[in-house]
Formats: sequence, structure tokens, C-alpha cells
Amino acid sequence: MLTIGQLASYAGVTIRAVRHYHQVGLLPEPERDRSGYRSYDAGAVVRLIRIRTLADAGVPLARVQELLAADPATFSVAIDEIDRRLRAEIRELREHRRRIAQLESGDSLAVPDEVADYLDRVRSIGAPDMLLEGERDAWILIAARYPDQIPAFMADKRAQLEDERNVRFYQLIGELVRGDGADHERLVHEMADLLVELFEEAAATGQLAQQDEFMDDSAFIRLLDSMANEHPPVRRLRELLAERGWAGWTRIERLET
Repeated sequence: MLTIGQLASYAGVTIRAVRHYHQVGLLPEPERDRSGYRSYDAGAVVRLIRIRTLADAGVPLARVQELLAADPATFSVAIDEIDRRLRAEIRELREHRRRIAQLESGDSLAVPDEVADYLDRVRSIGAPDMLLEGERDAWILIAARYPDQIPAFMADKRAQLEDERNVRFYQLIGELVRGDGADHERLVHEMADLLVELFEEAAATGQLAQQDEFMDDSAFIRLLDSMANEHPPVRRLRELLAERGWAGWTRIERLET
């Protein structure tokens, strides 16, 4: 007959684990002897080893009792089910690790993969960190408000990067941010001219008329515009756009003359 310490030692568990298995009903608790101690036999060791083996394999304790009493066929079906669950958990953990690795740049936090990839492309053409941070924060809001539209938004944004004028626009922002201020007005005027050219083209092809199909929440649009307006260059750029007959930022409209 074994003491609880010997039982735990032979089965490769702690005394605390033995007591827990008693508490949850997995391991029968023997009666105390005349001295007030509990004694365990070889059968208890075997059962405890089986419990430990199942638990170490990832079987939830709530199912261990069922498997200990199962016939071979039932045991096999249950183990297959548990294996599928564990494989699914492994895939989920791998995805968590991949996402954690992406967070190193800071741009991937709370944005879909498509947006993170887009921001990487914008960074590669020389956009400054200030712009990337602003775009990231805006896309966090957009992804939360319009999650199903993200693939379409990103397809459009990737297509825009194929146009050298859009690439030049991002590069001008970089020059503006990294400059000493002497060329500030010239750069903003060039940016305004580029945008007007793009707006005119989008209006002619019908793209501007489709804006409401993707984003129809006026209060949300104002929220995004308010984020952009926190940056002085954007405020000045919108003034120049208004002088050229255009209003808006998230949603572009031609001003009536």
C-alpha cells in the first residue's frame, strides 16, 4: 500500500494534482486507515498514470472520465475528435504568432492583412512615417465600420499605386515632411494640382459617382475627415482644392460655381 506521496511519485505527478483529481472525481479517494492516512494500491497508480497520459495529450479533464470508461471503438472516435480540435488550436496559435510577428512594424495592429500589405507598399515608395501612421489609424476605423468592403477598398488602393501621379503625391508628402519649410507652399500647390487632375479624371470616368456605393455613412466620413484635418498640410491642401473647385477629403465633391 502506498502513501499519497508515493502514489504521486510513481505516477509522475504532484501531490496537489492527486488531490485535484480526487476533487473532480477522476481518482477515487480511499478511506483513511486507523492512523488517519489514506493508502493507495497498484490499481490507483495505473489509473493515475492513465489520467496523466490523457491530460498530457491535451484531453480536457471533463472528458478524461468518459475515455477511461470507453470501449476501444468509442475511445478511438473520441481521440480522433480531440485530435482535430488540437490541430485547429495549433493552426490558431500559429496564426497568432504570425500576427504578433507582423506587429513589430506597428502598422499591422488592428488592421486586416490586406491593409498591412498596402501600408508596406506605401512605405516602399518613400511615404513618411507621419503619413503611414495617419493612414493606419484611418484604416483601423474603416475596417471596423466596413469590414466586408476592405478587399474592394484595397484593390482600388493597389490600382492607384500603379499610377505614377499617386506615387508622386506620396513622395511630395515625404518631401514636405522632411523639408525645412522653405518649399512648403510650392509642394502643397503641386500636390493640389495633382489631386485636381486625378479628381477630374475620376469624375469623367464615373468613379466619383460610385463613392456612396462603398461608404455611405456621412457621420463616419466626417469623422475620417476630422482625423486628416489634424495635420496642418492637409488643412492648407483642402484650402487650395477649394480654390480649384473641389471639396471633401474622404468623399470628394465638385463645388458648384
